[in-house]
Amino acid sequence: MKKRIALALAVAMSLSMVACGNNASTETASSPEAGDMVYAVEAGSAGEAVAQEKGFQCNSVASQADALMEVAAGTSDAAIIDLLMAGAMIGEGTSYPNLIHTDELTTEEYGVGCRKGSDLAAYINGVMAEAYADGTMQTIAEEYGVQESLVAQSADAYEPAADGDVAYIQEKGTLIVGITDFEPMDYKDGDEWIGFDADMARLVAEKLGVEVQFVEIDWDTKIMELDSKNIDVVWNGMTLTDEVTSAMECTNAYCNNAQVVVVPAE
Repeated sequence: MKKRIALALAVAMSLSMVACGNNASTETASSPEAGDMVYAVEAGSAGEAVAQEKGFQCNSVASQADALMEVAAGTSDAAIIDLLMAGAMIGEGTSYPNLIHTDELTTEEYGVGCRKGSDLAAYINGVMAEAYADGTMQTIAEEYGVQESLVAQSADAYEPAADGDVAYIQEKGTLIVGITDFEPMDYKDGDEWIGFDADMARLVAEKLGVEVQFVEIDWDTKIMELDSKNIDVVWNGMTLTDEVTSAMECTNAYCNNAQVVVVPAE
């Protein structure tokens, strides 16, 4: 059953963080000095990038869910994850009621990634623009509590190519979507993948007249998976970084996001 997830944002707190190797004199309650803190981050993620940029000590793990497990288990002092995931996964009534988020380290946007030069990105832009205009996108967003993060959509000119990805996907009859377990964007309810991104991908597959198939990938190798045609699209709360936009044909941004620090409540 789909779950309606309210985006519960904890009250912002001050958390002083100092690059690895610097002397730190400020402490948070029941925590090591900031310069000694170890931050769990998903390998290849925007969270890992900002941690490296700031010189934090990192513990790179397979997923943002694993990063939260590290903090809950006490094997990392903090985690850096997406704000939208924090709203779904931490705080009262969630999987991690004893965790809170403090600093917002970045402001960023999510987009969908296709192969470089692919006509699929423009096609998806058209579907999202139509869904935004008729209220479908808002309805799906409300189902997963991300409606406040939506970005207004406008269609790009779409020109189908005889040898393009749209024709390739329609010929094989399947849209293969690369994802990770990332609530509220892509996650499992029993055997079924649900979430805002999963439902939007289903909508695109329906418009294409094909079946949708979700494949869990190693987020650190997403570009390789895409270029090798193991997947057709990366649709998993992907931050539109310079690295991503230079390696993929990306859609317009569809959600606002941030990277936040997650720590124990006490």
